[in-house]
Amino acid sequence: MINLKIISSTIRPGRKGPLIAAWIERQAHNYGGFDIDVIDLGELNLPMMNEAAHPRLKKYEFEHTKNWSSIIDSADAFIFVTAEYDYNYPAPLRNAIEYLSQEWAYKAAGIVSYGGVSAGTRAGNSLKGDLATMKIVPLTEGVNFSMFTQFFNEKGEFAGNEISIKSTKVMLDELVKWTKGLKLIRENTL
Repeated sequence: MINLKIISSTIRPGRKGPLIAAWIERQAHNYGGFDIDVIDLGELNLPMMNEAAHPRLKKYEFEHTKNWSSIIDSADAFIFVTAEYDYNYPAPLRNAIEYLSQEWAYKAAGIVSYGGVSAGTRAGNSLKGDLATMKIVPLTEGVNFSMFTQFFNEKGEFAGNEISIKSTKVMLDELVKWTKGLKLIRENTL
């Protein structure tokens, strides 16, 4: 089983990210082969980076950082669910990423973005660049929801369409391939 962490990036009141993350979780569960944890940054509530030592040293002073380190260290792969705010991904996600260093390395990541006309793709592209600096391999294949509010049903549940379901399968296929390959690198590096 691949230990998959799905990270929902938004924290503001009224956010829809956790509902989209729950939909992605169902898709990954149906796909099979994953041990899935959904991490909601709104519930995790990391303060702005407040560790004195650089993350690469892993000399964590605070319990919230030690817990976050343990969560990310145990992952084999990630799916980041991100909104697009002002042409970028949300600041709480950047903060969460920068808390750590070694824990992220040599793991693959899929990106699910959502927004208006651009479907959050500008946020996803920005995130890809930042993930690469942490030695995370961001997949080319992703899932994007344009005008994402159209995907909510009358009960307020998120429901993707046939295209998004196919896109998710393609992303998960690639996530499995890359995760298997990167596991070999982690075993021979760490």
